Amino acid sequence: MCGGRGTRLREVDGTNDADAIPPDREKPLVEICGRSMLARVVDALRASGLDGTIHAVVSPQTPATADRAADLSVSVVETPGAGYVSDLGAALASVGRPALTVPADLPLLAPEHVDDARSRARVADGRSDASTDAETVTSLTVCVPAVLKQRLGASVGTTFESAGRAVAPTGLNVAAGDDDTVALTYDARLAVNVNRPGDVALAEVLCE
Repeated sequence: MCGGRGTRLREVDGTNDADAIPPDREKPLVEICGRSMLARVVDALRASGLDGTIHAVVSPQTPATADRAADLSVSVVETPGAGYVSDLGAALASVGRPALTVPADLPLLAPEHVDDARSRARVADGRSDASTDAETVTSLTVCVPAVLKQRLGASVGTTFESAGRAVAPTGLNVAAGDDDTVALTYDARLAVNVNRPGDVALAEVLCE
């Protein structure tokens, strides 16, 4: 998913003004440790055990991202740019389910994160086989404890209660059926969604 405007990345708060992203820079093309977030996510997906097609879901707000995705030999799915949830629905209608989804602003995504999410989605219904049939895959939302984001100094954003604690979605999901399982992780790399200027600096530190 790489069609967002990245408005919050251009905000300044008096403490991290130097980290604010220029207005002409599309969010997925912001660099972390010398590589764009788009390229870093694509690298992680390609190095994982995925055997399907990687699609870059873009919008009218991210034309340069669409071009860069094509340069990376990634299929491009165009959406209206009506918002993350709406564009995700449009993308899933185009590519079908089950599908693993990940936002471009999760630059520290690693192949093992992808493989773990796929594995958890497959056994969430109690089966232990490795079948990829849609009937054996359950929707999965990968989350981190909200307190982990707070301790790292990462922007928190949306939270909800799960098993008696506040958790924050990472954006790494498996979209399959109607049932949804929450998978909790304490991996700091998945706690950093680059939404604000300070997240850029934090991602750089954890990247190194």
